[in-house]
Amino acid sequence: MLLEILTPEKKIYNGDVYGVQLPGIDGLFEVLNKHAPLISALKKGNLKILKDKTNTESFAIESGFVEVLNNKATVLVEGAVAIN
Repeated sequence: MLLEILTPEKKIYNGDVYGVQLPGIDGLFEVLNKHAPLISALKKGNLKILKDKTNTESFAIESGFVEVLNNKATVLVEGAVAIN
C-alpha cells in the first residue's frame, strides 16, 4: 500500500508500507494493504507507520483527514512531528 502524509507546508512521508495506525475521532484504527475505500476525520494523536511486520515509524499529528482509495492512503494533517 502506498502511504502519503502531507501538511500545508510539506510532504512528511511517501512510500510503500504494510499498514498505518491512525487516531480517528472515535479512537484508533488501522488501515492495511487492499483496504476498502474510506474517508475519516483524524484527531490530534500518534500515527504509526507499519513499514513491515516488525519495523515502525511514528509521528505526533494535529487534526486532519485520511482518504483510502485504490490501495493508497493519503493523510492530510495540520502538522506532524517525528517521534523517536
